[in-house]
Amino acid sequence: MSRGPCEECEELLQGYLDRELDDREVAQAEKHLDGCEYCRRRYRFELSLRKYVRTTAVERMPAGLMEKLVQLRSADGPTA
Repeated sequence: MSRGPCEECEELLQGYLDRELDDREVAQAEKHLDGCEYCRRRYRFELSLRKYVRTTAVERMPAGLMEKLVQLRSADGPTA
C-alpha cells in the first residue's frame, strides 16, 4: 500500500520545523502545506506548541544567584 501525501508531509513536518530538510524536501513540504488545510493546521499547532513549551518551561533564576556565580568565578581566578 502506498503512502498518501499527508503521510509523507507528516514524516517531513518535524524536520521542516527544525529546519533540517534539504531543499527538495522543503519544497515538497511547502507545496503540500500550501494545498492541504489539514496539514497546515497540524503545522500551525506544532509551531504553537513549540512556542508554548519554550516560553512556559523556562525556570527563572533565583534572585541573587547570578551575582553569587560571578563572585565565585572571580574568586577562582582567570580561566584557561
